[in-house]
Amino acid sequence: MKYKITALTKEGDSYNEVIEAADRFSIYRDVRARGDRVLSLSEDTAGRVLSLSFITNLFNHIALDDKVVLARNLAAMLEAGLTTSRALSVMERQSKNPHLKSVLGAIIADVKRGGTLSEAFGKFTDVFSPLFISMVRAGEESGKLADSLRVVSVQMERASNLTKKIRGALIYPSIVIIAMIGISILMLIFVVPTLTQTFKELGTKLPPTTQFIIDVSAFLTQHTLLAISGMFIVVFGLITLARTAPGRRASDWLILRMPIIKGLVMETHSARTARTLSSLLSSGVDMLLAITITRDVVGNHLYQKVLIDAESAVMKGQTLSESFTKHPELYPPLLSEMIAVGEETGRLSDLLKETAEFYEESVDRQTKDLSTVIEPLLMVVIGTFVGFFALSMIAPIYSLSNSI
Repeated sequence: MKYKITALTKEGDSYNEVIEAADRFSIYRDVRARGDRVLSLSEDTAGRVLSLSFITNLFNHIALDDKVVLARNLAAMLEAGLTTSRALSVMERQSKNPHLKSVLGAIIADVKRGGTLSEAFGKFTDVFSPLFISMVRAGEESGKLADSLRVVSVQMERASNLTKKIRGALIYPSIVIIAMIGISILMLIFVVPTLTQTFKELGTKLPPTTQFIIDVSAFLTQHTLLAISGMFIVVFGLITLARTAPGRRASDWLILRMPIIKGLVMETHSARTARTLSSLLSSGVDMLLAITITRDVVGNHLYQKVLIDAESAVMKGQTLSESFTKHPELYPPLLSEMIAVGEETGRLSDLLKETAEFYEESVDRQTKDLSTVIEPLLMVVIGTFVGFFALSMIAPIYSLSNSI
């Protein structure tokens, strides 16, 4: 497989290169062996022909829970003494996901031909994360593959639980806001035109807010298809923009400045960073590679910059905690202090695990309390909207009744 990389030399010069390798971790090691540092890495899709299987894979999805079960069951079977190929065959027969079955079939074929498990997993980077593949490689190198698989299953399960809790906390306000928008559109199309006709017949003078609502209603009524199409285009455009590099940077910056969820986002990323580093270090992955993989896992570009700086600092002989201490606006002081203690005592992996558990529990509590905080704000928003609409439409009727 070919990869495009952007790397930095010792002298500080950046360069681009296309490298063919079995997986991305081989590239990280090779580039580091030269004394250089990888800044970005992506698969080289130039000249790739769209095949039927590739198009089919776009519509296939393997849930994170399925990967957790795969890692956990593989660990149990390897501990029980089954060979790797036999354990994989059992998982292939038990899997109900057709795409996962085909992936496992290809992995089994590679393993039977003498390839390593990490190399086989590395051929499916669209299915298995860099963390997963790296943990498997570390387990093979240390002779503790079952332990590494168990650790990565816990890591993925914790990450999945965090994501589910945050999404669950946001479901209620999302439904309320969507319902409010839908009801508003229906009222503008079906209710306001009736009142508009009444105002015309009475010849009453309308306030600016009432005229604004009537104008919006007229546009929606006369150009309903155009208005709905415009809404879909705007939503699609925003989603597309959010997936671009500038859009992601803007959303990353914005989300860390939202009053209610800022603390939740900080602790979520702290938990993810601590848990990933702990899992990798406990499995024997070297510090620099662990930081690089964690950088890919965190997602947010602001946190990625901290980890890029941390990787550079560690290469220069500085401690990991120094890099985290410089960014209290992203990582709480507790994390940097725990890293410093771990570096001094030689228990960095254990203390990172404890810190991850602390922040995961904190996120759990905050997501439970989030609905309590959001509900009053939603009531204020709904009340403001209803009040604006009611006053705008009732005021002309009230002034007319006074004049009679």
